[in-house]
Amino acid sequence: MQANLSGQVALVTGAARNIGKAIADTFARNGATVVYTDVLVDEAKVAAAAHPGSIGLHLDVTDGVEIDAVIAQTVATYGRLDILVNNAGTNTAKHRVPIDQFPWEEWQRLIKIDLDGVFLVSKAGAQVMVRQGSGRIINISSVLGLVPARLQCGFVAAKAGVVNLTKAMALELAGRGVLVNAIAPGSILTEATQALFYGKDAQFMTKYQQMLDHIPLGRPGKVEDIAYAALYLAAPESSYVNGHVLTVDGGWTAGYIRDF
Repeated sequence: MQANLSGQVALVTGAARNIGKAIADTFARNGATVVYTDVLVDEAKVAAAAHPGSIGLHLDVTDGVEIDAVIAQTVATYGRLDILVNNAGTNTAKHRVPIDQFPWEEWQRLIKIDLDGVFLVSKAGAQVMVRQGSGRIINISSVLGLVPARLQCGFVAAKAGVVNLTKAMALELAGRGVLVNAIAPGSILTEATQALFYGKDAQFMTKYQQMLDHIPLGRPGKVEDIAYAALYLAAPESSYVNGHVLTVDGGWTAGYIRDF
């Protein structure tokens, strides 16, 4: 898949690895200048170095001061910000327990990164885009923000918040030239999912087949699947798509796969 992003400046959070890196790389290959941001700044810089003109910067999405500084540096360096992808996020592996046992501190950590982080970065980025009169914001949610799973109340709540935050932003910003959409990935083959389900020493390796049994395609997705979805939402051709949540899950949320 190709799209013409020539002359556009994109900022991707959590861009050092996995889905974020795949999105940033795909944008760069399609002509965008990309600001790779991550708390893993050395890896972000290495990733950015493969694409002339792109840069890697440290960014903690829970730090409002740093967010403002990174957005300001982006505008000072390139003169504009056209695409913002809120990809940075986390889940819990240690605390897969019911709500009556779920630690308050873990709830706060997940909400702070997965929901507050999207709000803070979006607010700063939207201010630039509104001044320009144009821009695209793409938020990475999850299918669990649409259809909850057990033992992940913090993650589920945060990602559901991202879904409706996306829609609220779309209502507020479209009239000022800024389109806001989200992507809801299903089970994607990343370092994290390998550690949880798909690796030979995975924490929940016994759940591997059970998970695949709920995916009509019978396999996990690839990071490139999410990157191409983001490319579509960033492309000029999607100029009438706003407030949409694009589900990329192999059919997971389409309905029950087993017979009754």
